[in-house]
Amino acid sequence: VQLVESGGELVQPGGSLRLYCTASTRTFSNYAMAWFRQEPGTEREFVAAIVGSGTVTYYADSVKGRFTISRDNAKNTVYLLMNSLKSEDTAIYYCAADLGGSRAYYRPLSYDYWGQGTQVTVSS
Repeated sequence: VQLVESGGELVQPGGSLRLYCTASTRTFSNYAMAWFRQEPGTEREFVAAIVGSGTVTYYADSVKGRFTISRDNAKNTVYLLMNSLKSEDTAIYYCAADLGGSRAYYRPLSYDYWGQGTQVTVSS
């Protein structure tokens, strides 16, 4: 499975951005999907996750109420809508796919496939 992220760019504090991740698989709905982020020299941090059906979502406390994860299984795409962006949201954002249905959705090791990342920079 190949994952391709897009949508990252420079945005001002308080602004919004939508990230996209498209998967090359015919069984996209079988995969739980997630977004992680990482700054240089730090560990990869969980942001949000969504189950295959799209009916259940999870969020890190730091983004709850500001970010929304969603998916369109007909388009093999998962989205991350980011509102009220802060400078501390600056990072490379990675899309990840989990076929195993791990309950540890917040752990990078639970995911089988990763995208190459897209840079989000929040700065005035």
